[in-house]
Amino acid sequence: MAKYGEGDKRWIVEDRPDGANVHNWHWAETDCLPWSKNLLSKLLADQTILAGEGNLFIKMKNVDKVEGEAYVNVRKGKIIPGYELNVSINWQGEAKDDDGKSVLVVDGVVEIPYISDENADEDPDLRVVVKDDGPIGRRLKDAFLVRGKEFVLKQIRVYVEAMAKGGPVKDELEVKKVNKGDAATAPVVVAAAPVKKVEEKKEKKKKEGFKTIKLTEKFSCRASNMYEILMDENRWKGFTQSNARISKEIGGEISIFDGSVTGTNVELQEGKLIVQKWRFGSWPDGIYSTVRLVLEEPEPGVTVVKLTQTDVPEEDRYGNSTVVENTERGWRDLIFHKIRAVFGFGV
Repeated sequence: MAKYGEGDKRWIVEDRPDGANVHNWHWAETDCLPWSKNLLSKLLADQTILAGEGNLFIKMKNVDKVEGEAYVNVRKGKIIPGYELNVSINWQGEAKDDDGKSVLVVDGVVEIPYISDENADEDPDLRVVVKDDGPIGRRLKDAFLVRGKEFVLKQIRVYVEAMAKGGPVKDELEVKKVNKGDAATAPVVVAAAPVKKVEEKKEKKKKEGFKTIKLTEKFSCRASNMYEILMDENRWKGFTQSNARISKEIGGEISIFDGSVTGTNVELQEGKLIVQKWRFGSWPDGIYSTVRLVLEEPEPGVTVVKLTQTDVPEEDRYGNSTVVENTERGWRDLIFHKIRAVFGFGV
């Protein structure tokens, strides 16, 4: 995605004295970052998530951070939004006893590291943090994950839809619609190739450059055993002979193969499902793949692991084009085969 302000200057039109850009023929670019901050604050700040259920109270406080870029390009009436945002929202939780007296008040943060137009049809990843690791703090965090996560994602969808409709220029586009009879006043454009290149480049970026890995492996063990192995850092250290840190909580961080792979837990269902965000240190900054491991037990003592890893970049930051091949081989040879060898789960 080109950064705001870096579009082809031949097609970005400065304001005319009469304020006209007939039919939006030229490439008109609008910075939407201030507007995005304002809209996200309206959608997410000062919102009640939980009001007394289980003696718990949770509310969104304020949007602490909206960083990155957001813009809308318009050419010939076609809206092309672009955004890559990192958002942080503060929330507060309170637990009361049966008499209504406050037992604990804690602050927390919701981090959304990557909201992008390239993934507009997918919900972004959320990381929920609570600044109290005690039992009540964890209870409030779990309650937020149950009730607050979907609320936040719903509001983000509202923002994404608003950007797709033109963001801050939507009303302006509707007001400045020109009747078909005014087509004669449109400027003559001699070389429209640069605009075509920009559109083709954006479309190409969405379709190319990333691959999906799919593998199915069978093991002679219970699904619960396989889940424990994949989520236990000591077992990882054992079968990979490398350092590992693996959180067992949603939103918790992971680091395996001596830190070569890092990420976070997105969804966990004990004995059934593991969804994580993964990235290798050699990948371009900000690029994360999604690892989905489905554990099925068609019969007692036989577990089928179905791996799907999406958004794997074809090249690393150094231009090496063996990322997909190496990642697939790593799963097969360094993880699945090693688990069979070390734990005796061969079929």
